[in-house]
Amino acid sequence: MAEIKIEQKQQIWPWIVAGLAILALLIYFLVFRDSKNNSETATEAVYNSSTYAPNLIGINENNGTVVAYVNFVEDSKKLMSLDHAYTNEALLKLIGATEAMANEVGFEVQADMEKVKEYSEMITVDPFETTHADNIRKADDMLSKVLQNIQKAKYPSLASEVEDLKNASESIKPGILTLDQKDAVKNYFAKAAELLQKMN
Repeated sequence: MAEIKIEQKQQIWPWIVAGLAILALLIYFLVFRDSKNNSETATEAVYNSSTYAPNLIGINENNGTVVAYVNFVEDSKKLMSLDHAYTNEALLKLIGATEAMANEVGFEVQADMEKVKEYSEMITVDPFETTHADNIRKADDMLSKVLQNIQKAKYPSLASEVEDLKNASESIKPGILTLDQKDAVKNYFAKAAELLQKMN
C-alpha cells in the first residue's frame, strides 16, 4: 500500500495577527502625526493672532511711533504758548501714532489724517487768531473717531478709555482762547496717550 502524504495546512492566523499589527501601527502613526500637525497649526494660529490682535492674548506690538508720542506727552515740560508750538507738535505726533496704530490693524485712515494735519497747521499760521481752539477741537474729534473705530474693531475692552478720550475732546470749547483752556488741551493729549499705550 502506498503511503499517503498528508500536507499540513498552513495556518492563516499568524498572517491575520501580523496584518492587524501593521494596521494598528499605521493608525497609531497617522493619528499621532495628525494630532502633532494640528497642535503645530494651533500654535501657528496663536502666533499669527498675536501678531494682528495683540490685545487678545496680551502680546504688545510696541510700535515706535506710538511710544514716541506717549513719551512726548509724559515727558513734556513744554508750556503752551501763543505760537501753539507745543499743541502743533503734540497733534503731529498723535497723528503719526494714530496712523501707525491704524496700519498695525489694517485700517485706512489717510484721508482723515490729511484733514487733521490741515487743522494742525492752521493753529500755527497766525498766533493772534481766536479760532485756534475750534481747529484743535475739530482735529481732536476726528482723531477720537478714528481711534474709536480702531478700538471697536480690535480692542473691545478699551471702550471706557475711548469714552474718556471723547469726553476730553468735548471739554475743549470752541470760541474760548486755547491758552485759557490749556489744561483741557493737555488732558486730551494725555487721554490719547493712555489709550494708545494700552493698544500698543
